[in-house]
Amino acid sequence: MPDGHIAVAGLTKHYKSVRAVDGLSFEVEPGRVTGFLGPNGAGKTTTLRMLLNLVRPTAGIATIGGVRYADLPDPVRTVGAVLEASAAHKGRTARNHLRIICRAAGLPDRRADEVLDIVGLSTAANRKFKGYSLGMKQRLGIAAALIGDPRVLILDEPANGLDPEGIRWMRQLLQSLAAEGRTVLVSSHLLSEMEILAEDIIIVAAGKLVTQGPVRKVIASLGGSGRTLVRTPDPAALTAALGEGATVSPGPDGDLWVTGVDAVGVGEAAHRAGVVLHQLTSESPDLEGVFLELTKGKADIR
Repeated sequence: MPDGHIAVAGLTKHYKSVRAVDGLSFEVEPGRVTGFLGPNGAGKTTTLRMLLNLVRPTAGIATIGGVRYADLPDPVRTVGAVLEASAAHKGRTARNHLRIICRAAGLPDRRADEVLDIVGLSTAANRKFKGYSLGMKQRLGIAAALIGDPRVLILDEPANGLDPEGIRWMRQLLQSLAAEGRTVLVSSHLLSEMEILAEDIIIVAAGKLVTQGPVRKVIASLGGSGRTLVRTPDPAALTAALGEGATVSPGPDGDLWVTGVDAVGVGEAAHRAGVVLHQLTSESPDLEGVFLELTKGKADIR
């Protein structure tokens, strides 16, 4: 059976005059949760669809364990995917929906109940799909993806429709699956959640790779040591006291943002110069700030 390593090399997709994905290359390692991030129109969903051979690339290749998805000998046991909230016959129960998938995959019916238990839908197993909320449909989609106990999970916006408790459940589930050595690739717009969930991130914009790597490393590479919000009645004197090592820019309500010098350094410089400070607040860099900076002006709403 192929391993869970995902490799995308030179992946490109043109739709007439639109270049949805443009020479995209990245790798996703087993045993880690990798976040796949980008603004609207970045080509994330198109990339995932090409990875799953639902869309034919214009150029390039995407493989799982060195093999195209279409050539996997046992795809159900290798890859589980959710590209949208689960779709099922509205009059069919969740249990029967999953049993049909089991039979198509050559799996015993009991596997349907096992995955329903994993996703917390056991008590709703006999409810018809038409009565499911969006969050329940998302859980059912995850259950279907887990049917074959796959080595790889590919999920597009899996937290859509989940309440805070559901999002926490999703996070714990995906992290536990990665801890078992599985490959987990998650596309999401929930940047604060991805900062908690993912160990690695891939950021794309306008169909091209912007950056990739461990979350902390990507944040540190752009965010540095963060910035400090300062309120003082004498901003000119403080700016002079900080010297060339600091960058001072306007902040909200007449305050100042200081980068290049941490809060302790700002306070010490102000003290030496006799500058009064009314507020001194450190702000650590985060994924949202880094993401917005890296993708500034690159959103492509089609």
